[in-house]
Amino acid sequence: MEMLHGVAPVLCTCDSRGVRVELINTGSELLVGRVLNTHQQWLGQQLSDAGYEPSYQQTIPDTGDTIQSAVREAIDRSELVIVTGGLGPTSDDITRQRIAELLGVPLEEHAQTRERIIAHFQKRQRPMPEVVLVQAQVPQGATVLPNDHGTAPGLALQTGRGWLILLPGPPRELRPMYTSYVAPLLTEVLPPENPVLIRTVKTMGIGESSVEERIAPLLQAQCGEGLEIGYCARMGEVDVRLSAHGSAAATLLQQAECIVRDQVGEYVFGVDQDRLEDVIVRELNRRGQTLVLAESCTGGFLAHRITNVPGASGMFLVGHCTYSNAAKQDTLGVSEDSLAAHGAVSEVVAREMAEGARAAHAADYALATTGIAGPTGGTEDKPVGTVFIALATAKGTRVLNPCNRCDRETFKFVTTQQALGLLWKALA
Repeated sequence: MEMLHGVAPVLCTCDSRGVRVELINTGSELLVGRVLNTHQQWLGQQLSDAGYEPSYQQTIPDTGDTIQSAVREAIDRSELVIVTGGLGPTSDDITRQRIAELLGVPLEEHAQTRERIIAHFQKRQRPMPEVVLVQAQVPQGATVLPNDHGTAPGLALQTGRGWLILLPGPPRELRPMYTSYVAPLLTEVLPPENPVLIRTVKTMGIGESSVEERIAPLLQAQCGEGLEIGYCARMGEVDVRLSAHGSAAATLLQQAECIVRDQVGEYVFGVDQDRLEDVIVRELNRRGQTLVLAESCTGGFLAHRITNVPGASGMFLVGHCTYSNAAKQDTLGVSEDSLAAHGAVSEVVAREMAEGARAAHAADYALATTGIAGPTGGTEDKPVGTVFIALATAKGTRVLNPCNRCDRETFKFVTTQQALGLLWKALA
């Protein structure tokens, strides 16, 4: 950690329930919807996992008065305030300057940051615009957080109540900076003495109301007021969030998770950060089994989800994106007669796609998708959203026929979720 002017850490003696945490995301592009704001979700998750509970969140435009007003209010009411964005070199990156004005301290050059910026451009053999050196100007008395993936450093400043953290906007810079520098700093200067523990149990194939109906009465009766229960429904999944604090938090969470599994265990596929594809890759690797894919309507998105998981190379053999009928015939061995008699979007063709892919690569499992993503192409017999998903295994082939009436992007995600769900059930 690079410290300026010998700033000494100050320990907060309040417990975690009294530590107010506030997130402020700056950027006009976030407000007008040009860029998706992922900072709130990611930072909120990191903080809650560490035992802090974010109490406030704001998204504000890149205007000086708005930044100063939001930060002024935040540091008056919260022990920890994290601000993202506005630390770069362009004219709309004014967070650094406005925060210094708000705190009544001058900006001064930080020599190590200047050297890091120059080295950043030299290493990449790129010309360095002089304007980028403005990022080496930091508020007097700040703790400088090195940027290992960019040029704008993060900053940590003490306030009357606690700490103000300034982080760069790009996620590829913000996330490793938080993990490497902010998280250790918070452990040192603002440790949660009575942290909130959270366990998320992830389910699929059952509705949110049905989950609550099965588990809520028992959780309330056996765990009492010390447990907080939350539900989050997403496409094809329902998360059950269990949280507790105090000396008995770990025991309470274990008891609550057991109740959830007893009541809806057949729908539980993972916990906490698990994604369906993570669980599948992990399980197939554990078994030493393999998977191949034959995609039409999902356009390779199923392969994308699988290969996003570290370790996928141990179980994933190949993915075929056979969008045309000719590709289905040439690559997967789909029968011309089947295509003519039933059409590409049919149970017969989905079955032949999966079986052909599995046979061609001697895989343990093969998934195939074919459907009508829309908004055009539907018929009375096969409306837009019609999908056939096939899973071929040594025991035979199973085909699902849902109807996913949604926009194309959502259609692709939901269809891959259903396909992964079909495989997960076979594995379970």
